[in-house]
Amino acid sequence: MKAMVLAAGLGTRLRPITYEMPKPMVPVLNRPVMEHILLLLARHGFEQTIANLHWFPDLIESHFGDGSDLGIELTYSREEKLLGTSGGVRNAAGFLGDSFLVISGDALSDIDLAAMRDFHESHDGIATLATKRVEDTSQFGVAITGADGRIQGFQEKPEPAEALSDLANCGIYMFRSEIFDFFPDPGTSKAAGPGDPPGFADWAMDVFPRLLEGDVPFYSHEIDAYWNDIGNLEELRQGSLDALTGAVAVELEGEVVDGFRSGSPAGDEGALTGPVLLGAGCEIGDDVRIDGPSVIGDGTRIGPNSRLREVIALPGAEIPADSVLIGAIAGHRG
Repeated sequence: MKAMVLAAGLGTRLRPITYEMPKPMVPVLNRPVMEHILLLLARHGFEQTIANLHWFPDLIESHFGDGSDLGIELTYSREEKLLGTSGGVRNAAGFLGDSFLVISGDALSDIDLAAMRDFHESHDGIATLATKRVEDTSQFGVAITGADGRIQGFQEKPEPAEALSDLANCGIYMFRSEIFDFFPDPGTSKAAGPGDPPGFADWAMDVFPRLLEGDVPFYSHEIDAYWNDIGNLEELRQGSLDALTGAVAVELEGEVVDGFRSGSPAGDEGALTGPVLLGAGCEIGDDVRIDGPSVIGDGTRIGPNSRLREVIALPGAEIPADSVLIGAIAGHRG
């Protein structure tokens, strides 16, 4: 089964970080979040992968190349104008074949994709959607299912008191190629705006309603794995700290220490709370204290006499002397 990684979005809710980079390149534990997804694909045997690109496409291509360093074969589909959540998939239909996976390149998860593939192949439905139970449905689109897991409808961000389901749609899908028969004709998408191209299409507004209207079977695959769509700055911070503390299984890049104080005698570190992930090439001034969980990105400079607690310092960040940061994201200003 081939895979498609969605990597074309603008990431507006992660601004100002995404003024300088696409959302899939935002680092989690000193790796672009998309790199964690590509490593996940490789671990579960999805070796042939395509990614759609739009915002800062050269940054993504130059970093990942052909994917061979990560154990996959990676190719790209550039979108001059954004084609929507499903229009970009239709644009890559010639690559995807008879059955394929679609996964976000800007979410953090350790989902068992092999188990999802087994479930997808076990039923005769046209699609399988990964879902996860959530407490606050007002932040998610939720899927309404029958006893057999067949999807019967959706609600978009319902208040908990009005929610008919607590199964959040994770945006991780497996489809059979027949799904393209249910796409809107070019130029007829209900989700398209005035400036959108004819090929624009959206899963929630165009494709899934057609499946429901036509009584076409498709199913929910409920997961209990970690999933965070890194939708805003707080979710980026929480996802980074969750990854550092082991709540999600991802690969670390850097050295993990149990608390850090520069210029202190041996043994003092035991009084600090960790963990702290230190990236390569960090420059840390005298009398700096860092309490974890914290992530200090590659090439970060921290001025003397600074105090940091539960801080995410993105690669290349510069923190002035005498700074006090608590629960912050420190970025690089180019």
